[in-house]
Amino acid sequence: MASKKDYLEFILEQLSELDDISYRAMMGEFIIYYRGKVVGGIYDDRFLVKPTKSALAMMPDATREIPYEGAKEMLMVDDIENKEFLRDLIEAMYDELPAPKKK
Repeated sequence: MASKKDYLEFILEQLSELDDISYRAMMGEFIIYYRGKVVGGIYDDRFLVKPTKSALAMMPDATREIPYEGAKEMLMVDDIENKEFLRDLIEAMYDELPAPKKK
């Protein structure tokens, strides 16, 4: 099942307090970037983020989900209505994320 564009638009609006949020469509899903680094994505209309130490600390009860078959587990973000929480989560994760790969 592919993610809906209106769900992507909702998540992007919730992340609008952050500068330099972008996305890339990939096989019916959406990869979310913050300042050039992959923070997570939207898979089957679920907002999933990488399981960094900060993300685990801020969401200790988060469900671990597999975005697609063969992928590594990610954390499901349940509190998508809370813009401040989302901003703080993504900012806290940034330094722990790997640098973008050179093309």
